[in-house]
Amino acid sequence: MENVVLEMIEYQPEHQPWFEKFNRQWIEEYFWMEPIDYDILQRPDEYIISKGGKILVATCNKEIAGTVALKYVDPTTYEFTKMAVDSKFRGLKVGQALGEEAIAKAKSMGATKIILYSHTVLVPAVSLYKKLGFIEVPVDGPYKRSNIKMELNLV
Repeated sequence: MENVVLEMIEYQPEHQPWFEKFNRQWIEEYFWMEPIDYDILQRPDEYIISKGGKILVATCNKEIAGTVALKYVDPTTYEFTKMAVDSKFRGLKVGQALGEEAIAKAKSMGATKIILYSHTVLVPAVSLYKKLGFIEVPVDGPYKRSNIKMELNLV
């Protein structure tokens, strides 16, 4: 794809179908949907936005290409979650752009730390998180399918 124009926009309710679709693709390909996944993906306004979090949407040449959420944990901590890039946009650095934008957004909201839960089978994702500066810490998470926890200190 030539002349790629990536833009980051804030989530609006009309973005929910993409947020759900992109995330279900990878979750169902590698794992299984947990009850919390259905809640978050079908009602992100209730589970992310209304609780102080943010969702960012990446567009590639004006087409929705990916999403990432920052879930509020406490006044200084956000959880980096539900990052997904549509398969047709992979390889265009959409995930990296989403990650960088999410880190900047978390800083602007007063965060001093971002945490995330993932699984080591998701090699490209874990590699990206390391590239963004996340380091592995002991796992203590609420998710059955995660076997790695990472965090990024922002101070």
